[in-house]
Order: sequence, then C-alpha cells, then structure tokens
Amino acid sequence: MSTETSIGIPGQAGPMEGGSQTSLSVAAAKNLASTTKSAPQMQEITSRWLLRMLPWVEVSAGTYRVNRRLSYAVGRGRVSFVQTGSDVRVLAPSLREVPVLRDFPDDALLEELAGRFIARQVAPGEVIVEQGSAIDEVFLIAHGRVDKVGTGRYGDPAVLGVFADGDHIGDEALTEADGRWPYSVRAATAGTVMVLRWPDFQELVDRSAALRDQILGFIANARRPQGRKGEAEISLSAGHEGEFELPATFVDYELKPREYELSVAQTVLRVHTRVADLYNQPMNQTEHQLRLTIEALRERQEHEMVNNPEFGLLANAEYSQRISTHSGPPTPDDMDELLSRRRGTKFYLAHPRAIAAFQRECNSRGLYPATVELHGRQVPAWRGVPVLTCNKIPITAQNTTSILAMRTGEDKQGVIGLHQTGLPDEYEPGLSVRFMGIDEKAVISYLVSAYYSAAVLVPDAIGVLENVDIAAPRN
Repeated sequence: MSTETSIGIPGQAGPMEGGSQTSLSVAAAKNLASTTKSAPQMQEITSRWLLRMLPWVEVSAGTYRVNRRLSYAVGRGRVSFVQTGSDVRVLAPSLREVPVLRDFPDDALLEELAGRFIARQVAPGEVIVEQGSAIDEVFLIAHGRVDKVGTGRYGDPAVLGVFADGDHIGDEALTEADGRWPYSVRAATAGTVMVLRWPDFQELVDRSAALRDQILGFIANARRPQGRKGEAEISLSAGHEGEFELPATFVDYELKPREYELSVAQTVLRVHTRVADLYNQPMNQTEHQLRLTIEALRERQEHEMVNNPEFGLLANAEYSQRISTHSGPPTPDDMDELLSRRRGTKFYLAHPRAIAAFQRECNSRGLYPATVELHGRQVPAWRGVPVLTCNKIPITAQNTTSILAMRTGEDKQGVIGLHQTGLPDEYEPGLSVRFMGIDEKAVISYLVSAYYSAAVLVPDAIGVLENVDIAAPRN
C-alpha cells in the first residue's frame, strides 16, 4: 500500500484546505451595511374594547355627580365568610348586606348574631326547604350553588333562579314570624349553608331596642308608595273620564347622590440626554419610549376600570343585576337571561377564555353565533349584540370568571367613561406628558399622567353573569 503526500504551495489551497473561505464573509459584510429595523414591539398591547366602546364624558371639575330619584328599596348585597380548616364562620360586619340590617350601627350585636349561625353541609339534589312550609330559618350560602324551584305554568317544577356564594335566603323571616316559603330551595352542587333559626334571632330582638327600631324602620320604608324598581312613586292617573280630581305629585331626589372623582395612573419616564441627542436616527428614541409607556398606562387604565374596588365595573354592578350560571359553563340560556335584564344592551364583555367556553357550548348544541362588523372588523355576537374580549376580567383559581353586559351613554342612562381634556401639556385626550427637568446625571424626566373613571348611571345599566366555568371538559 502506498501513501500519497500533498505539498502545500503558499497562496494556494491544497486538497486538505478545500473548505477555506474564498470570499468576504457575511459577518464582515454586515459591518458595512445598514439594517432594516422595526419599531419597538410590545406584547402587552390588547384591543382595549372597553376604552373604545364607552362614551367619554367631559368632567371639567374632576368630579362627576350621579343624581337619581329617591329610592326606598335596599339592595341585596353579599355576605362574607371566614374559613379556618373545616370551620366556617360569618364575617359579622358583612351582615349589613342583608337588607333589614343595612347600616345597623351595633358591631357587638352583629358579632353575637353571626355566632348564632350554624354551618350545614348539603349534598347535590338535597331539598333544603319545601314550598309552602313556614319560614323559620335564614340561610346564607357560604359555598356552592342552590336552585330556586317553583311551580311552572302547568304544575311542573321549574327553576326560577340560582343562588350562589354570599347570597341569603329567607331573610324576610327577620321581619315577620309567620311567613311561608313561596318556592322550594334545592342544592345544585355540594356546598355549605349557614343557618339561623328564628327563635335565636327573636331572642336578640327582645332584648335590643336598637335592633327593634332597625326592623321597624325597614318595615316603614317598605310600606311607602314605590315603583317596581323601589323608587319613590310618582302619582299619576290614566283612563279617567269627566271632571276627575287628578293626583298631585312631585319627583323626589336622593339627598346624598354619589360622586365619582377622576382617578389617575402615572409614571415618570426617564431618557438620558446622550441617547436623545445622538441616537435619534432613524427613529426618535424619546418618541418610542413615550409611545410604549402610554400603551402600558392605557392597559392599566382599562384594568382599573374593570377591577378597581371604588369605581370598577365589577365592583359597582348591583347584586340585583348579578346572576349565576345554571350549570357552570356559559350557555346560550345564561347569555339570554343576562341580555333580557336590561334594555338596549350595547355589548357583552368577556375574557377570551370565557368566549371560547361559550362557543363550545354553542357547538355542542349545533348553534353557530353570527358575527357583526365593529370598528372595521368582524367580532362574534349573540342575538346581534357584540361579544368583545377583555383579558382584564379576572379568572379565579377554580377556573371561573364573569361576563358583563352593559348599556352605555348618558342619554341611555347607561355606563359612561369619565375624563378631563384640555390638560396642561396634553398629549392625548385625558393624558398629559409634562417635562420635569434634567438632573445632575443628564437624565431628562417626563411625568406621564392619565386621568379617568367610570360611572354607572342607573343600576340596570350593567349586569354580570357570575361563576362562569371556563374549564374545557375532558373527552
């Protein structure tokens, strides 16, 4: 066997150097080339349908007052609970959410009353109370869902409503000792109810003059002439003939109307002068820093308008306008019930996963919801009402969320956005960018501020479908 030997000649590639570079490399060439660049991108930007769909009302003094007719009806709030292991207790101050105890001042008596509630576990399908039986107990739903069952048109059982966490049933027994249940209550899921027996409450009434006065005042308000929405009645006459004596009336107003003050989202944007001076081509660094900062502020603004405990839409939807899903997932029946509770619903607002869950329910029934054109794009709709996405609506650890439906506009007595324009150094309506100076490190500072709020003009302007189960079913 012979072995061949290659002899390398300087300046030439021998057989062993066949992979050597024979032209200018790409990496070196890039040093002489200009790249084509995109503007800075940001994943956080969403469609922000709520900010786009709300009519914005000018608030020149920073405060918006909502004047309403005087109302005698007291809203039904949600009672809260404290759980320690398997022990469940009523949070005493939250008992003021029961209409007859609204604004009751004696905290000590509320603590004693809360201690008289006894926890009871219920199983799915268990009948908690029978229609026609005496109301001798008050029930607070600590956990789970129960159905309000009545008699249908032809005598068959019909589900008239759903009670869920925090709801109270039978509290009319607190003002009358011989009431009868007009419906049955049946557990739809396993859960926990807190029970107060009538004698336990009556014993407190017998020894507390303040509690007796509270009950008498509540009964007096309930007996005053009022419309079907609980507002002070406006006396009218219709259908009469001849010289009929017409009733005299006036429209009374709330003495302490609610006022909404503009909230603010702010940050300080900092840009080094060297960056602003030397690196502004082909893109203005300050401009893009400001653009992304404003996008983040607007996202936070929408989050606050949904979730803020003071003016957020979820917190300000009255409990009478909240309904629970009948079976867990958002069905067409649930969406119809939510829609039917108000006139002129402008749009639904839901988390994208809630919309997907609703579409699954439609698919399982062979339904194909239509789409409508909105702001130049096609969006899903139900009964002709757009169903818009909002990822600011929270999802709980149990994979449940809420769906909102709202009527908008001052002229419709709906939901409105509040802002003030004409601000010093205004950059966008309701948003200002103010120069704060240059510090000793040559850093420029800008104060970026957005002022906003939201107001619900009448209670039925917004409704909430609660306990929406968005977990995809397993095959």
